[in-house]
Amino acid sequence: MKRFNEHDTVVYTNEKGQMIDTFVIYDTDPDSGLTHINHMNLKVPESMLQLHPLTIKGHHMPMRDSFSFEIFKKLKEKFLVQDKLTVRRKLKPESGFAGPLAKAS
Repeated sequence: MKRFNEHDTVVYTNEKGQMIDTFVIYDTDPDSGLTHINHMNLKVPESMLQLHPLTIKGHHMPMRDSFSFEIFKKLKEKFLVQDKLTVRRKLKPESGFAGPLAKAS
């Protein structure tokens, strides 16, 4: 059985034959043989996946590369902070018509 590792960049081929670039969220499960991928949070068999060709050639930096992982970690921290700073208010709907137009109906 071919195993895909966490953070590997892969190409997922769906039932329609469309090829979608994505990455592996968790390793391939040795019991079921399914790999958990990022695209639509699916668990798919290895026959639907192949390692991304640019990863094989060395021109692509997969997530397990320390530099890529650090960039991803910093982006994640940045957006966590931004989410905490977001002000959320409950809005009350108000009529858009005021004055004589509101009384016309």
